[in-house]
Amino acid sequence: MLEVGMKAPAFALPDQDNQVHTLEEYRGKKVVLYFYPRDNTAGCTKQACGFGELYPQFQEKDAVVIGVSKDSVASHKKFQEKFNLPFTLLADTELAAIKAYDVWQEKNMYGKKTMGVVRTTYLIDEEGTIVKAFGKVKAEANPAQMLGELEG
Repeated sequence: MLEVGMKAPAFALPDQDNQVHTLEEYRGKKVVLYFYPRDNTAGCTKQACGFGELYPQFQEKDAVVIGVSKDSVASHKKFQEKFNLPFTLLADTELAAIKAYDVWQEKNMYGKKTMGVVRTTYLIDEEGTIVKAFGKVKAEANPAQMLGELEG
């Protein structure tokens, strides 16, 4: 996991509509950048829907929410439409940002070691610096937690 105080790594990734986004374009706003394992799984759906429900409050705080996984653009589009998600989902099929943000790690699944995305959320300030970093976050609690961090 990256450390608080570090410059957030740059990225250029396509969203659910195949539009490329960069971290630089969010300069001047707070960015809640969350990495999750997979579209349409129980935990990831709870986390995404939680961010969706609270999204107007994030906007009031001049913050954007961006979800990143290794799913494809098409998968993200279906996920977004199915749950009416109002924020950006980025497809990192090459694992570029996932590895740059140090969330591609060994996981233990039912006694079997595999590599995968560890659910991690970063809060990046208006200048592009990581101000909060949370690893192994609880999917359901994470959206309210991050809103609280913005208020704190």
